[in-house]
Amino acid sequence: MKKNMGNIDRGLRTLLAAVIAILYFSNVITGTLGIVLLVVAVVFLGTSLISSCPLYSLFGWSTCPLERSEA
Repeated sequence: MKKNMGNIDRGLRTLLAAVIAILYFSNVITGTLGIVLLVVAVVFLGTSLISSCPLYSLFGWSTCPLERSEA
């Protein structure tokens, strides 16, 4: 799978996943909303670990810095 996420994007997703998990497990967010947000957090964490987002690929986006070719 081709990497399409930069370090800042990965860091923000990881941070957001951690915040959602903390809020869920401290019972600040509960019920259906809490479960939906927890699933989103798991997806964010998974995509940041593999450095690839399927939606980015679908739309042709990339936050990964361009690789310089050596001449």
